[in-house]
Amino acid sequence: MTKMTVNGVSTTTTPGQEQYEYFPAGFGRKRRMWCQYDYRDMDGELFSCVRATLEECRKERDAWLQKRGQGCQTPSTRI
Repeated sequence: MTKMTVNGVSTTTTPGQEQYEYFPAGFGRKRRMWCQYDYRDMDGELFSCVRATLEECRKERDAWLQKRGQGCQTPSTRI
């Protein structure tokens, strides 16, 4: 597992890089696992979100890229 932040600063520095980690939140029976997700786009801008699953995080990232007019320029879809 990677450490996504050092002193509150993201360690996702390479364009096209994504990092994620799951963490528990809540207490008792309401305790759930959440996914923290960071993605650095090709322009160097950082996208970060917290959702229940990695798939939800990637959907948010794709919507963010579409909104910015970049399409899906992820490491897995670049040619």
